[in-house]
Amino acid sequence: MRVVTYRTTGEARLGIRQDGDLWEAGSFPATSSDFGRLAAAVAAGTVKPGAKVEEPWVPALPLVSDARIICLGLNYAEHAREGGREPPDYPAFFYRVDTSMAPNGATVPMPAVSHQLDYEAEVLVVIGKGGRNIPEDQALDHVFGYGLFNDISVRDFQRKGAQWTPGKNFDHTGITGEEIVTPEDLPPGANGLRIRAILNGQTMQDANTDMMIFPVARSIAIISEFMTLKPGDLIATGTPSGVGHARTPQVWMKEGDEIVVEVERLGRISARIGGLNG
Repeated sequence: MRVVTYRTTGEARLGIRQDGDLWEAGSFPATSSDFGRLAAAVAAGTVKPGAKVEEPWVPALPLVSDARIICLGLNYAEHAREGGREPPDYPAFFYRVDTSMAPNGATVPMPAVSHQLDYEAEVLVVIGKGGRNIPEDQALDHVFGYGLFNDISVRDFQRKGAQWTPGKNFDHTGITGEEIVTPEDLPPGANGLRIRAILNGQTMQDANTDMMIFPVARSIAIISEFMTLKPGDLIATGTPSGVGHARTPQVWMKEGDEIVVEVERLGRISARIGGLNG
């Protein structure tokens, strides 16, 4: 099933995409508890498409009000090496805040304080069933679905201190796909899928999700060792090599650029880089 979050007016709505069309499926859940009930209903097969959603509609964030946005860094060995690091024995975790997120098709404001705006193609995991100390062999049972993410980063701010938080939380830089594909339509853990970032028509990143150091099940198990996961939580699984800061010469996104993230069987998201934002 392909579950879509969209808006036709101010309210976030839920839809089901079938054969290229979008069909109504109610309001988007407001809280993690509501999302848990949605996940259970989808698993039981009781969520059915209603009326066709007529144009115009716009993508919305699949983000409940109390969701946590947990991100893995250095989860592809060649990406770690291109940044001058050895592949880690334990994931490099950081968090994003809700104001850093933006939907598919958004305009990303160019920071007035930096020109080092970089792209990162990623697979997004949406948790459907929460838990703590989740065994790795049961972790995929906690996944609602998979989507697309572009972890756009401001590199000099990422490196101002030991923590990456500043460079990962500029407003409207986390481009998040509106479509979530449920697990039965994908390989387990979304493994073995081609992942690409395309800047102004040129492929910059081109890899496969089977190259993750910490696959989805292992990542969920590790995260749930130190926190209780809730329905609706988002996990960004890291990016492969080919990012702009590691190139010679370095490639920074600029006003007017289009950045696209594509993952096989998941789809495509895009964003434009806008003007300066103070």
